[in-house]
Amino acid sequence: MSAAPATPTRRRRWRSRALALLAVLGAYPAFVMIAVYTQWFAADLPGGRNGPADAYRHSLASAIVAYTLSPRCVDWVTAVMERGGEGNASRAMDAHNNRIGARLGAAAENWTAMQREVRAAVDHGAIDARSPEQITWRAPSSWQDRLY
Repeated sequence: MSAAPATPTRRRRWRSRALALLAVLGAYPAFVMIAVYTQWFAADLPGGRNGPADAYRHSLASAIVAYTLSPRCVDWVTAVMERGGEGNASRAMDAHNNRIGARLGAAAENWTAMQREVRAAVDHGAIDARSPEQITWRAPSSWQDRLY
C-alpha cells in the first residue's frame, strides 16, 4: 500500500515555504555585501585586489559576520572560500585578515565601534605583516584595481 500523493495545496504550501527560506538565506549575504561595499567605496583605498582595499573588504566582511552571527561562521567561510589560507599568498592574506576581522567583530560593543575598529586596524596595517594582530596586504607590484 503506497501513500497518497500530496494534494496541490500541500505542494504549493511546501513550495512557498521553500522559496521563503531561500529568500531569507539570500538576504543575509546581500546585507553583508551591501554593508561592506558601502564602506569600501567610501574608504577609497588603493589595491582592490591584494592591497589595502582588499584587506579592508575582507576584514570588514568578517567583522560584520562575527558581529551579527558568530566568529565560527567566519572560520567556516574562510576554510571553504580561502582554503584556510593555503595555496597562495593572496589566500593567506585573506585568511589572515578574516581572522582579525572576526576577532574585532566579536569584541565590538556596537555596529559603529566595529566599523571604526576595522578601519583603524587597516590604517595600521602593513605589507606582509605576520603578526596575528596586524592587517596585512601584499606588495604594490601585485595590486590590481578590482572590486573583489
